[in-house]
Amino acid sequence: MTKTKTFVIGDIHGGLRALQQILTKAQVQIGDQLIFLGDYVDGWSESAAVIDFLMDLQTKQNCVFIRGNHDELLSKYLKTNSYHEEWYKHGGESTIKAYANVDKVTKKRHINFLDNELQNYYIDSQNRLFIHAGFTNVKGVEFEYFEAMYYWDRTLWETALSLNPNLKITDDFYPNRFKLYDEIYIGHTPVTRIGEKVPIQKACIWNVDTGAAFHGKLTLMNVDTKEYFQSDALPDLYPDENGRN
Repeated sequence: MTKTKTFVIGDIHGGLRALQQILTKAQVQIGDQLIFLGDYVDGWSESAAVIDFLMDLQTKQNCVFIRGNHDELLSKYLKTNSYHEEWYKHGGESTIKAYANVDKVTKKRHINFLDNELQNYYIDSQNRLFIHAGFTNVKGVEFEYFEAMYYWDRTLWETALSLNPNLKITDDFYPNRFKLYDEIYIGHTPVTRIGEKVPIQKACIWNVDTGAAFHGKLTLMNVDTKEYFQSDALPDLYPDENGRN
């Protein structure tokens, strides 16, 4: 009997071709679990198509969908038809264009998916936390005061980057947030910002956002073996587009 696998997928940002590519490369099977870290939209031209694809995938596969900040912004736009200028400049423009010819019934289905099928975080049976951005409460995600931190926080990753590698978990100054979970998987802040192109581990944190919104690749990683699969660079898959700048 083939053992099922658990895969975590980084920020997609409207790059459906990249998502389809990595699912094929990894030879994902029906029984495998797919944990998506959020930011399904805003960047490349297929944001609406990505949501359709994920909704269909959910009917066939064991999926966990984490909420990203861009997903929350899309939900607000679809419900109000209004948006903040900063969202428009940081990927929202491509998403607005993608939804221009989407009918009202489909938009309602997408709103339902974004509001009801996405979750702020997921903790598995092995005490591994999956979250889009981070959290600030030293007692853990369950005690976070501000929901937006789950999909906006950058301090968790920044703390991991600045941590003295010689510091031990038993030391007094070791960050409490790093003691709570065996592993933490995040997206939100591309590793390309520190000159990397593959998933990076700092302390107990794995950052799986490899810059698909910009000029990087989309990554899928086996959380047990740490084997990962990457798409082509997104500009190569969408040669007539710019993605997010």
